[in-house]
Amino acid sequence: MVQSMSINTLVTSRCSVVCGSNDEWRRNFGQVKELHILPGRGSLCLCSYGGRTTSFGAPCGISRPRSLRVQAGWLFKGSDKGSEFDASSEHSESANEDILMFFFELDLATRVQYALNLEQYDIAQQLRNKLTEVESEVIRLRENRRGSASKSEAQDMAISILRLRADLQNAVQSENYSLAAELRDEISKLEAKSLAASVKAQAYENAQYAFRLGQKVKHKKFGYRAVICGMDPVCCESKTWMDRANVEKLTRGPDQPFYQVLVDMHEDPNLLVAYVPEENLQAPDKQDTDRFDHPYASFLFYGMDAAGDFIPIKQLREKYSQPRHELPYDPLDEEDGKDA
Repeated sequence: MVQSMSINTLVTSRCSVVCGSNDEWRRNFGQVKELHILPGRGSLCLCSYGGRTTSFGAPCGISRPRSLRVQAGWLFKGSDKGSEFDASSEHSESANEDILMFFFELDLATRVQYALNLEQYDIAQQLRNKLTEVESEVIRLRENRRGSASKSEAQDMAISILRLRADLQNAVQSENYSLAAELRDEISKLEAKSLAASVKAQAYENAQYAFRLGQKVKHKKFGYRAVICGMDPVCCESKTWMDRANVEKLTRGPDQPFYQVLVDMHEDPNLLVAYVPEENLQAPDKQDTDRFDHPYASFLFYGMDAAGDFIPIKQLREKYSQPRHELPYDPLDEEDGKDA
């Protein structure tokens, strides 16, 4: 049995990912080769190393809390044409990492309940401790993305500005004008940062989205089919990513909703997960009930509804505070059923 395990790297490649392990795992099992996602099974995925296999997130005797760090990378790289803008410019490792962390959180919760059902209370407690640790980290990252941290940051800056204004008043009264000039410049910089943080926090609180979780969409420029699996009211990627994706050249810039989308593997098997601005997406002209394949779909959605869109699981809706979507009642459907 594995005594302790820490996943350091997950690199996604279609239906499988290559993963690295810590030194202790290497000593016990050798080099890990592949980690396969297994939809519909009791575990999230399966590690293959040599002739052995082990499930990722399986109950294990963890003697002490261990830090968890997940990094996502890609086996498929974009074009070597440098600055040329193509579909690969919108692929996002951070979006993929966010989804993998969500999988891991769900898997731990399932395993806690499984251990309780088997009356394995010690293992259940260890898993619950790890789940609490993961949930705390996920909540922190989620708050940073949703603007809660920005709101707190703006409040802290406002307090700092008040203190600096008091120092400025004292400097003026003591006729220390050089210090007063420095304080005035610092106050101006803080006011600009505070305003930006307040605007970002306000954007998260009043976000309006044109698309919903599970909705099938089409990319306006690249033409591929995709499904919405996450959303942010503004672009939350790094400056490096925004430069590569030419975000500043967008009509609405970075201050518009951006969506995590699963890309149909039949149309672009190298992309998998993309981070797309709202202005680059459109709903299909008619109901899209065609087959859609993606290795993450069975974890994030219950299946498809009558309109061809995917039905997000409850935990995914709660993650983004989105309501359940109900199809409008169509009396023609009932009449067609009677005729049949």
